[in-house]
This record gives sequence, C-alpha cells and structure tokens, in this order.
Amino acid sequence: MHTETIDVKNILGLQLPTDPRWVDLTAISLEAILTDHAYCEQKAATSCISLIQRYSSYEKLVEELAPIVTEEWGHFRAVLAELNKRNLKLGKQRKDEYVNALLAFQTKGGHLDDRFLDQLLTMALIEARSCERFKRLSEGLEDAYLRKFYRKFMESEAGHYTLFITLAEHYLPKPKVRKRWKEWLEYEKELMKQMQIRGDRIH
Repeated sequence: MHTETIDVKNILGLQLPTDPRWVDLTAISLEAILTDHAYCEQKAATSCISLIQRYSSYEKLVEELAPIVTEEWGHFRAVLAELNKRNLKLGKQRKDEYVNALLAFQTKGGHLDDRFLDQLLTMALIEARSCERFKRLSEGLEDAYLRKFYRKFMESEAGHYTLFITLAEHYLPKPKVRKRWKEWLEYEKELMKQMQIRGDRIH
C-alpha cells in the first residue's frame, strides 16, 4: 500500500521524499528492515556518546545529548523486543551506504568549528531522513501494530533532528549554520537520487 506524498520540505527541510515503493519493499522482509533499524538505533546512541567524549567541554551539548543516548538505546531494545515477539532474528549489521556517503561530505581538516558543525549537521540529517522514513512506515504498512510502532519513532526522531540544529546554532553563528545546512540538504537530495531503493534498509 502506497503512502500519500509527504511535505518533507516544510516539515524536515528534506528536498526529496522517499519513493513510495520503498514501503512496499520493506513489507516483504520485516526481519531485514527491523534488523537494520535496530542497528541504526544502536549507532545513533554510540554516535552521541562519541560527540560527548570529543566535546566534553561543551556543557550544553553534554547535557542535551546524555538523555538522547538513553533514549536511542531504549529504541534499540524496543526493536529487538519486536523481533523477538515475532520470532525473528537480529541479523548481521550491514554496511550503511547512505551514512558513509554523508560522512564523505564532512569537512576534513581545517578549523575545528567547521568539523564540529558538519558532525552535528550529519546527525541532524540522519535523524530527519529517519523521521521521514518512519512516517512512511507509519502510514503505509499493512500491519496496524507496526504502523503505531513507527508513529512513535517518527515523533521521537523529529525532536532529535531539531536538537542537533539547535546545538549547532548555540555554538556557532546562525547564518553560518543555515548556509551549511542548505549545502547538506542539496547534497542529500542528489544522494537520494543515486541510491538504489532497498527494502532491507532504513536509509
């Protein structure tokens, strides 16, 4: 079942919505998509821990991200429980081509502020796209329980997306953040055009 068009530009800033066929493909193998989702949540938690370790002197960042670590790990456990409930297995972690492509766009070298900004905006973009994907699942899956399951994840990820933008604007000039964010959105749009539609991946 296809979902209606999502106004991702106004809601999340994303320049290109997910192809509706993606939801149909995810329904073919719930074990695969739930496995990938579980690892996405795990990586989100560890990424926040890495930011806290790297920027431990940034008090607001540490204060704001500490509870996100707990929340993301709780999401991992929730997805794991869903796999167990359905007698499905947590498969092996797969290479995340989407995230790797985003990491390749990050500023390398140069001023610390530029690297810091790109790390936060990478997290914001991953959360935004995850939110959009979860919205797709919450509207398009045949399984009524899973629709509600993903509605909760969608609401959570929307808050995370805005948090990373807010943190960037707290530490750096807003015009600088907004300019770089537009560059990220354009890059992600072109990336989405190039990526294969796969139902066994959240991204």
